[in-house]
Amino acid sequence: QVQLVESGGGLVQPGGSLRLSCAASGIIFSINTMGWYRQAPGKERELVAAITGGGSSNYADSVKGRFTISRDNAKNTVYLDMNSLKPEDTAVYLCNANRSWRQIWGRGTQVTVSS
Repeated sequence: QVQLVESGGGLVQPGGSLRLSCAASGIIFSINTMGWYRQAPGKERELVAAITGGGSSNYADSVKGRFTISRDNAKNTVYLDMNSLKPEDTAVYLCNANRSWRQIWGRGTQVTVSS
């Protein structure tokens, strides 16, 4: 079955950290560009970070210096390490796989940053 399953979301205080994981199955993971998106209520879904099969990454300006995307091809898993979290980071975070413009989406995991 082709699927992406996110985990690691939760409630964290401002300034805290979380690691999100996305486990992929049913795809040739190494040739997919993997991305993390987020969507907050009333807002459009936005790209947070992406990483190619070769390890090249890019980030939204709002998270540069705070978030790090990485992948472990042996584990078919992509990670998002989030540091110095802010309330405006609160959103559902979704994992995405992209190969030749074919998109696969996870269900999402909720991240809430609040004191």
